[in-house]
Amino acid sequence: MAIGKTARSVDVGSVDRLARILGAFDENLNFLSRELGVVAYVDGVKIRVEGSDEAVEQGVQVLTALLGLAKSGEEIDKGRTAYCIELAKEGRTEEIAALQGGAVAITARGKQIKCKTVGQKNYVDAIKKNTVVFGVGPAGTGKTYLAVCMAVSAFKSKQVEKIVLTRPAVEAGEKLGFLPGDLQTKVDPYLRPLYDALQELLGLETYGKLMERGAIEVAPLAYMRGRTLSNAFIILDEAQNTTKEQMKMFLTRMGEGSKTVVTGDVTQIDLDGKDSGLVHATSILKDVEGIAVCELTAKDVVRHPLVMRIIRAYEKDTEDKTKKAAQKTRKESNER
Repeated sequence: MAIGKTARSVDVGSVDRLARILGAFDENLNFLSRELGVVAYVDGVKIRVEGSDEAVEQGVQVLTALLGLAKSGEEIDKGRTAYCIELAKEGRTEEIAALQGGAVAITARGKQIKCKTVGQKNYVDAIKKNTVVFGVGPAGTGKTYLAVCMAVSAFKSKQVEKIVLTRPAVEAGEKLGFLPGDLQTKVDPYLRPLYDALQELLGLETYGKLMERGAIEVAPLAYMRGRTLSNAFIILDEAQNTTKEQMKMFLTRMGEGSKTVVTGDVTQIDLDGKDSGLVHATSILKDVEGIAVCELTAKDVVRHPLVMRIIRAYEKDTEDKTKKAAQKTRKESNER
């Protein structure tokens, strides 16, 4: 049966919006054409899309979503275009409208930090509504950075009196005992992403003053034992590398008026065979009132679009190995 061919146009209304949607050297439009297998070109202030019925429909949905973002002043880049394409393939482009809201935070230089995916928006909303939130997902989804943004926002609005950032002293292939200095010195390099995020949001001078007076604390997880953290915004990063005992210890540090965000990537566990506290906690606490588990995926990656494909390739490899293992088990069982 022959595949239908069609052509449709999207009127963007102005040259300025057209330029923003097209991107530098038309990179957004060229990317859309390659990903959907359509011919897309400019016709006045309209963008015309030609190809199969399904591909053209998806192309129009993507351009319409990008137009909505352009009208609301949102930034449009290749990554945002890639995300809209992913949603179009799933028939979910109407969800893009949710991203046209206000900023999560504003950096010391005045730059607005906004959610770039629906998954990120749901994650931020969950942090606003719940006392404890687990943000689970691959690298590049913004789970740690957005948590720090929410912590700074809560501190500035006086919802909390202190920000506490922590992570376990475990790293892939690293032996901390061979590094010079005490435990704090040893883990400082691994806490660098948290330092950087705070400095960007607060400015170096303000960050330094808050650190000096103890309003911001960045410490290894081992330093949390025996404490009660009240009126604080607490973030546990790289939580996939906590044991079940460490996770229980951390979650029970929370005192009155505090909020906790736990972030991690369950595909990067470095515990030498021990069970991950993050995996265990999300399985037993997901239905507890006041606790939310947000799962971010490859679609929520906001780094280079290639990172999304890399993550997908690894996910597919894991799925293939799991299927082969299951097939081998069934075969051996039948042979018996």
